[in-house]
Amino acid sequence: MNNGYSSIRKESDILKMYTVPDKRFIAGHAIGIIAVDLNYPKLPGNVVNATTYDYPVLYEKVEFEIEQLFEGDGDIKEVILQAARKLQSQGVRAVVGACGFFANFQKDVADELEIPAFLSSMVQLPMIKLGIRTGKKIGIITASGNDITDKMLMDVGVSPEDCYIQDIGSLDGFKTIRHGYEYLDNESIARTVVEAAELLVQNHDDVGAILLECSDIPPYAFMVQEAVNLPVFDFITLINWVHHSVTQKPYYGHF
Repeated sequence: MNNGYSSIRKESDILKMYTVPDKRFIAGHAIGIIAVDLNYPKLPGNVVNATTYDYPVLYEKVEFEIEQLFEGDGDIKEVILQAARKLQSQGVRAVVGACGFFANFQKDVADELEIPAFLSSMVQLPMIKLGIRTGKKIGIITASGNDITDKMLMDVGVSPEDCYIQDIGSLDGFKTIRHGYEYLDNESIARTVVEAAELLVQNHDDVGAILLECSDIPPYAFMVQEAVNLPVFDFITLINWVHHSVTQKPYYGHF
């Protein structure tokens, strides 16, 4: 398969002869995102708001109950695999998900594709653990704390003892997202996410970094960082990292 690493990098490339790889009808999108069909407003900073990125992305919608994803229901695996295959066929260079609980299907999708897949914000956990001081732990703020199992954490490469889980999905301030309201109480959600981070560091003085599991809460990452003065990782730190890896550019400057 042609993975689409052709590019125009200098003026002399403009007048060259090019062919269309794999007869694709669109081009220029390096990142493909699998997104569950949910109806509440998606603000800038949300994984499924395209203005979040400084580069084009391509979305593929999947339809099932979000609880099935939280629980890792095997009945939805083929739907996810089909979405990933479609994104690959349309020329993306990497596939990501739009919910941290796509971690339940990380290995399935990575083994299915010829291109890399980083489906969950939580695949960053081993790198975060490696980068913080020995004895420090990672605080995970999540939309469904009961569904982050020991197996899930071990499958993405960390020990459960390396993490603290802080649930916000059960809190009233997060209900307009968690229960699919058609409106978004942005102030309430922001306050809920920040208070969750503050509670984590108040209860655990060994937190060395925060990970925001949910794809809806990167808009509040800067508020979390201002509140707790720690590194904050989320889906956007992941997607930007992946995008950079598959769209490397030459450097110019003085030396």
